[in-house]
Amino acid sequence: MKVVEVLSIAPSSESKELPTEASFALTFFDILWLRLPPVQRVFFYEFHHPTDVFFDTLLPKLKRSLSLALGHFFPLAGHLTWPTHSTKPLIVYNQGDTLSFTVAESDADFNHLAGTDFTEATETHPFVPPLNISHEQTTLFALQVTLFPNAGFAIGITSHHAVLDGKASTTFVKSWAYLCREAQPPFSLPAEWTPFFDREIVNDPKKIGEKYSLDWLKMGGPNNRSLKVSEMPVPEEATRGLFHLSSSGIEKLKQIVQSKENNTNLHLSTFVLAAAYSMVCRVKAEGGQSTSTGFGLNVDCRRQMEPPVPPTYLGNCVGITVAITETKDLLGEDGLIVAVKALSEALGTLKKEGFLHEAEDWWKMVYESYKVGDTKTAAFAGSPRFEIYSSDFGWGKPTKVEMVSIDRTAAFCFSDSRTGDGIEIGFVTKKKAMETFASLFEDGLQS
Repeated sequence: MKVVEVLSIAPSSESKELPTEASFALTFFDILWLRLPPVQRVFFYEFHHPTDVFFDTLLPKLKRSLSLALGHFFPLAGHLTWPTHSTKPLIVYNQGDTLSFTVAESDADFNHLAGTDFTEATETHPFVPPLNISHEQTTLFALQVTLFPNAGFAIGITSHHAVLDGKASTTFVKSWAYLCREAQPPFSLPAEWTPFFDREIVNDPKKIGEKYSLDWLKMGGPNNRSLKVSEMPVPEEATRGLFHLSSSGIEKLKQIVQSKENNTNLHLSTFVLAAAYSMVCRVKAEGGQSTSTGFGLNVDCRRQMEPPVPPTYLGNCVGITVAITETKDLLGEDGLIVAVKALSEALGTLKKEGFLHEAEDWWKMVYESYKVGDTKTAAFAGSPRFEIYSSDFGWGKPTKVEMVSIDRTAAFCFSDSRTGDGIEIGFVTKKKAMETFASLFEDGLQS
């Protein structure tokens, strides 16, 4: 891959009036993820045109619309810091701040990368840019566009985990795409994409944010204010797979559960059925060596907060819980039922006790429960509700979207599908286990 140029894109005041400076203290939803690695996605688009068409037509539109989008999302051009006078890390924006935008060209096989075949996990790494991270401060967001001559282009996104959740980051991408595709003065956004910045709306009567901050200060401390993120290597022989679970497949899973279980309290949503089925196939494919298996669930808390947080809130507002079950039960004939019950119970507890009832323990859950005892936990990132395949910059919908960073976290990633039917499920494991998973996944829906 050849880097053509690295640009600094400033927010445009044509979109809206910009402040000369602004700062936002992180909330407990943000601080939870302070030193986790960034979240990275790559969007592949077909573009069967000569190189000069890309550089003369497409690239100028991408740069222009990015500046307009940043006018609406100006904090993303700022940086994260943790000054000694502040009990919490701060997002700081000053007039003149810019966002890094890398332009690159690759001779890699676009059809292979954007197709349905398995790929080596690291093959997508060149197409997502790094953040500029030091102990004292870090950038929040970085973008890269990579041309595959006469075949397509990729847009890679890297976002700091403590600044944006998946809903917020994908809203930015869709807003950028909208302005590239539709931009006309006054360059406004639809209401459902217009960001809400005020982090003070996140109520924290138990001062959980201060507790999390103290936890970080003590880790590697005392008074460790470093913003360096954890180094999480990609496992050897890591292979990336993306699977389509159709609406008919989801209905088939629902019928299987209902035929064996009369419990009316089960949550038979698309998410529960897909998560249960994916985990059962994965545990079987990977050998099920752990005593117990954990389902790490991320739950959007915007509507559950008091007062409610707007849907377009530009920050983290995701709660977590872990459903745990015996691995041997997942390996049995009724593994799907066992998984559905475990997930239903965890979600039922959230509904009964409140989405924040475990919030004071989230930090421990994230950084300790994955390591304690003989439990192997996989989180479920993303959501079909993000509608990432609607990110059309004017040259059609993405051919494929992948969450690159799950190769370091062992998480699943859920999204909508390009066809609009069902959902897509991505994850990374060793090649042999991936091949076994594919066979189990397909056979289970056919039987």
